[in-house]
Amino acid sequence: MTEYGLRVGRAELVSAGPIAFGPAGILFLADNAAASVFAVDVADPGPRAGSGPFELADVDGRVGSLLGCDAADIAIRDLAVHPDSGNIYLSVQRGHGESAQAVLVRIDRADASISDVPLTDVPVAAVAIADAPAPDDERVDVILPLGDEGEQITVGSRTIRILRRQIRTSTVTDMAYVDGALLVAGLSNEEFSSKLRRIPFPFTDGADAAGNNLEIFHVSHGKWETAAPIRTFVPYDGGRAILASYTCTPVVHFPLVELAPGTKVVGRTVAELGAMNQPLDMVSFVQGGEEYLLVANTSHGLIKIARRDIDAQAPLTEPTEPIGVPRETADLQGITKLANLDGEHVLALQTDPEGRRHLRSLKSASL
Repeated sequence: MTEYGLRVGRAELVSAGPIAFGPAGILFLADNAAASVFAVDVADPGPRAGSGPFELADVDGRVGSLLGCDAADIAIRDLAVHPDSGNIYLSVQRGHGESAQAVLVRIDRADASISDVPLTDVPVAAVAIADAPAPDDERVDVILPLGDEGEQITVGSRTIRILRRQIRTSTVTDMAYVDGALLVAGLSNEEFSSKLRRIPFPFTDGADAAGNNLEIFHVSHGKWETAAPIRTFVPYDGGRAILASYTCTPVVHFPLVELAPGTKVVGRTVAELGAMNQPLDMVSFVQGGEEYLLVANTSHGLIKIARRDIDAQAPLTEPTEPIGVPRETADLQGITKLANLDGEHVLALQTDPEGRRHLRSLKSASL
């Protein structure tokens, strides 16, 4: 792994955050508390398990058993599928508050065995997020939590729960590796804080990172915004663009080609998926030779949007009821995380009515 700048050492994770695979099976792990991203050779042990569905019930209970704690003490921050073996990796926070620990967990696709992945004495590299909000930055990021954290508020006829967090916790909200660079969405220490960073890999000292401030038209809010962070995104059009989604819930197209570092980028809002709603994850998949976007969210079932409709959609720039691209909504509730398992299945982390979480495969042809 020396060609990627990795050296044997330790990934000293303070907090569990988004994860994403890069070249040669290297896993990127974001740590918002430390305002850093680690690149780790996870030494995945298995050959590709082949195509086919994967199911695993009571994931949080099983992970809790491995880590010696109750399921209620397990928070699954993200999941990623190894591009060669198909093994499943979970970014896990064990415990709560200052005593919480960040753990990387692997689930073997062949036999569903679970193990923790060593982060000491492994090939690793790290880069600091130079423009991260400071630990004492008093600004807050408001999210719609999945649990009972935060406070209840009533808006019109609806009562929802919100959680106010220091914006440093949203330094990195999502990541993806594209063409020699790690795309990192989140918040910065700037006045116009919504940011998309492009960090060359192999990492240097972070000085080569290029960033762009983002501006979008938020249909539900009826205004242009520069402070709201991307919650989740996917590379689009062969990496020449991304599709991103925000709380309350615009879907926005951002071109990446010919971007000058340090400039403001104005996104093209192509869909509005409803107020008081938060996107949780996104993936793209192919069905019948056409590409589609799937959006997991807090208020509706799984939302499916066709690429051809995204490409044809004019920018939304007026406050109105949810409009934009046509979409289909599947009656699949409780999905919080998505990942492409293989060419025929999308892997979903789904919470049942009792609050237990399960991994299940969704057949692409049936979505």
